[in-house]
Amino acid sequence: MRLLERIVEKPHPCPYLADQRASLEVRVMLDVTVDEMDSLLEKGWRRFGPIYFRPACASCTECVSVRVLTAEFAPSKSQRRASRACSGLRRVVGAPRVDGERLELYAKWHAGREDNRGWEPNAQTRERYGLEFAFPHPCAREAAFYDDSRDGRLVGVGLFDATPRALSAAFFFHDPEYARLSLGTANVLSLVDDAKRDERPFVYLGYRVEGCASLRYKAAFKPHELLRDRPLSLEDVAPWARSGRTDLGIPERTP
Repeated sequence: MRLLERIVEKPHPCPYLADQRASLEVRVMLDVTVDEMDSLLEKGWRRFGPIYFRPACASCTECVSVRVLTAEFAPSKSQRRASRACSGLRRVVGAPRVDGERLELYAKWHAGREDNRGWEPNAQTRERYGLEFAFPHPCAREAAFYDDSRDGRLVGVGLFDATPRALSAAFFFHDPEYARLSLGTANVLSLVDDAKRDERPFVYLGYRVEGCASLRYKAAFKPHELLRDRPLSLEDVAPWARSGRTDLGIPERTP
């Protein structure tokens, strides 16, 4: 891998917890191999395009890395219901793409979040979408969901990474008209099925923040492991541990 730039953000209001200040360590890197990406995921790092990041908050450790154990995973009743609801959609996995259909879907999804959750407007340009979601990378994949009962309409897009030992869900957006189908849950279930089929032991779900409802759902995919400490430096060994509780998936914390 080639490191082009490394920065640690100045503390700023946390987008997940209103009473906290947030900071990220950000690295811009090129030529990251699939094995190196596997190691970065193991240490709790995430990726958008050529930008790799981990929380570096001074006093808060609520961002907890989650990975599902695919060989043991058993969907809950509500998850099975989501899978059945989305079974009529056609799922196509391939390289990430940038086109008008995807930009239009993203804009529609984000406008729904602005109306329902009070998000700030966030106009997505073709260039920005290409950098964040379709940057050339050996691990980059896209799962597109189409409704053939409506002339093959694109209704959901999931971006993820594929490494030798894992799949890593990075981002998902969908048509708000299909919210009742729980497409986000179905997207994760599809990744778990893919990983199990290919004998990849893990599906990474990013960071769970217990106090943030939009991120807390990740604990419902069981069994899973959690990184005991905050995401680690590139040189550290990652101490993952199976969740110590079965209700919310919250780990037994260590000093």
